[in-house]
Order: sequence, then C-alpha cells, then structure tokens
Amino acid sequence: MKVLKKALIFGLLAIAIVLPSVGIILLNSDSTQEQFYVGVTYCGDSVIEAKKLIDKVKNYTNLFVLQSGTLQYGHRLDELRQIIDYAVESDLYFIVYLSQFQEHLDDWFGLFDPLWANHFLGVYFGDEPGGKMVDGYTNFLKGSSKNIIEKWADGSVKVNFANLPPNIEYDPEITYYHNGTVFVKKYDLNDGLKIIYATYYINGTVSVKIEELVGSSFQHGSETDIPYSYETVQNMYPFNNYDVAADLFIDLYRSILTNETNGYSDATYFTSDYVLHWFDYKSGYDVILAQVGWNHTIEQDIALVRGAARMQDKKWGAIITWKYNHPPYLDSGEAIFDQMKISYEAGAEYVVLFNYAENITTPYDTLQEEHFVALEQFWNEVVQNLDVKQGSIKADAVLVLPENYGWGMRDPNDKIWGLWGPDEKSSQIWSTSQSLLEQYGLGLDIIYEDSQFPFEEKYSKIFYWNQTP
Repeated sequence: MKVLKKALIFGLLAIAIVLPSVGIILLNSDSTQEQFYVGVTYCGDSVIEAKKLIDKVKNYTNLFVLQSGTLQYGHRLDELRQIIDYAVESDLYFIVYLSQFQEHLDDWFGLFDPLWANHFLGVYFGDEPGGKMVDGYTNFLKGSSKNIIEKWADGSVKVNFANLPPNIEYDPEITYYHNGTVFVKKYDLNDGLKIIYATYYINGTVSVKIEELVGSSFQHGSETDIPYSYETVQNMYPFNNYDVAADLFIDLYRSILTNETNGYSDATYFTSDYVLHWFDYKSGYDVILAQVGWNHTIEQDIALVRGAARMQDKKWGAIITWKYNHPPYLDSGEAIFDQMKISYEAGAEYVVLFNYAENITTPYDTLQEEHFVALEQFWNEVVQNLDVKQGSIKADAVLVLPENYGWGMRDPNDKIWGLWGPDEKSSQIWSTSQSLLEQYGLGLDIIYEDSQFPFEEKYSKIFYWNQTP
C-alpha cells in the first residue's frame, strides 16, 4: 500500500495517540501486494444492496470494488462511507471508482478514514481509455495540446485551433469527417464581420457559404473566398500518423493522471480496458484489468495485458465482463470459473466479476446463483489450494508488434487508433498472432517495439509481426 500523503496526514495526527502503530503499518504495507485479490464490483447506489452483496460474498472473496458512478459525488459521500465501513468490517480489501476529475479525488481523500488504510488498494480512475479511443469519444482538452481536439466514435475529428502560425489567422474550427469530407468554419475580420463556412469534398470540389454577422444574412461564396487550399487543410489534421496518435493519447492520460491526481499521486491507480493496454500503462496507470468475456480469446487478452505489464514493470488483473449485450449478460458459472482459474494461473494479481446492467431487477444485479457458486469454488479449489500456483503458466514466447501500432486486434478488420481502418500490416499481424496463440496458448505474450523497453533478455522465443512463425 502506498502512503496517501495529503489525505492521511491529518487523520494520522488525530489518532496517533490512540493508534501509534498506524504510520508504521502504512509505510510497510507494500508486502500486501504479493497477495491475490478476487471479488466483485458493486455499481449501484444503495447502501442496503451493497451490504447485501458484501454479506453474500465475504466468505469466499477478499475484494470489494465500489464501482458506483453516483456515489462518488459529494452529497452521497456519507453513503459511500457506510459501504466502505461495512466492507472493511467484513475484512474485505476495497477499490473505489472515481471519474477523472480533481474534485472527486478531493472529496474522496477528504473522506478517507485512516482506519481503512490497510484495506484500501487504490482508485479505479476512469474507465476504458483505450476502448474510448478505438470505439468511442475522446476529448483531448486535458492534454498539453493548445488545440481542442475531439475524436468521435466513427473516427471523425473536430479541431478548434489556437495559436496558429502567423499565416493562418483567426483560429479556425475544422471537422474532418470519417468519409473524407472536411468542414471549415473561419472568422474573417478583414472585410467586415463575417464567418466563412467551407466544405471540402473528396472529389476535389469546395462549396463556400458566408454569414454576415451584421444583419445575419447568408450568401454563397466564390472561389476567391475559399479560406485554405485542400492541401493546407489536410496538413492541419492533428493525427498525421500512428506515432502522433500514440503521443497524443499517452500525453492526454498522463496529463490527467498527473494534474487531476495532484497531491494524491502515491495512490495506486487502476482502470480496465479491452484494447491498447500497452498504451494505458505508458500513460501512467499502475494496474490494468483486462476485460475478459467479450467473446474474445482469453489467451490473446492475457497475452496483451501480461506482456505490457511485464515489460513496463506493472501489475495486472482480469475483470470478467459481459458475454452478451442482453440478459443474462454474463457467461455461465462454469465458464467464468474457468476464466478465473486461467487468469490466476497465468499470473493475474486481481480477478474481479463485473456486476452491472441497466434495468436489472434481480437481487444481485447480473450475478446469478451459479456465479456465486463459481466464485466459492474458485476460492476453495484454486485460491486456497496450495497445489494450484498463481502464475504457474509462464510466457517464454513473445510476439513483437510495430511501434505505436494501436490496432484493436479483435478481428482482421479492426480499427487503428479509432481513426484508420486496417492497413497492409493488419492481415499479416492477425495471421501471425492467431498462429502463435494456437501454438503457444498462455505461453505467449504480445508486446510492442519500443526502445524504452528492451525485451531480448526476457523471452527465449521472439517472433516479429512480419515473420512466419
């Protein structure tokens, strides 16, 4: 456990007379990191329901993940306290979810009770950064770029430019649509007060519309009103290549983890993801929980997260998530038991069952009785069984992917950084990875070429993406 400087100082002083050993426990609690943690998430907002779930699982788990989006807000902190108190009284370790805002961290660490310290594992800070980049919406406002960049789910990109070179005036707004169309909005103060709207089509044509701000009249522009050449507009695109995309992604989340956690940097920061684990770690996350269960190949999920963690000297785990986008959502208890056992033997230090879906009316959200049976079986037959070794399955082989190649890797046609479709390397990587996974199974890691992380001494069998296995 890392020392929580800002949050704990006052509390430690307050209880120093009564509990003089607390400071020593905090400073020396890193030894608990060798322990294995298994548990469930609670994503609701009811103290009664949370306590009910804790009572259900406390005899065969040791971790409770309070993944509630609503209880992180200041007016709900008393309920958050009640749940955590109950989890700690039940001798469960806990992780608390907070979205990526400084005020939520301030509220949380202001609430923090030093008596929780030996049970607190860290903050689940935001969710699926890689997944949002590949499949969803990402706003780069909190990165170091002076421009405001938004990437939408379909791969379109909107940029509000600021502080451009002198030859480009009045900070335009440009939207690069995924179909190749580019839309420019530019203020022109040289000839009256007006806004120029220009649409650039992939066939080379440009349409221009001018809005006179005095009188709010519109008129069609001519060729002389086109603000930039098509080549200039394309050169202003913020994601010129994979390296730039990687740099912007890493810079964004590194900035968030640095700036939003200011004063609380000694906490351990978790997130879960289903793609781009390597780049999540490079952004500064301490622990990535690989999302297992999405009808992916678990061997590939583990190869990606374990390889990234091993190379970057981080910790990793697995979170068992949905198999279906409709009830019953989760896989069978038998299948989930196998997924937990595989993760444990492959070296996961955390295994968590994700427990949420909207409009669920069952007593324990998505978790059914068969899943509790599987958890108890896993606890008794695996975690408590000295004959089953955590991390007994080692990776001696590794597949090395191209540097900064942010491909989703879920199928041959997956997206790269959420911005590009598959390229000439994709089919080769897919073929090679599937062949190696079939040959080595859990004995394979998948990593990226990166001069920061030399790998030659870590694996006995090294395969590159462009070589035939």
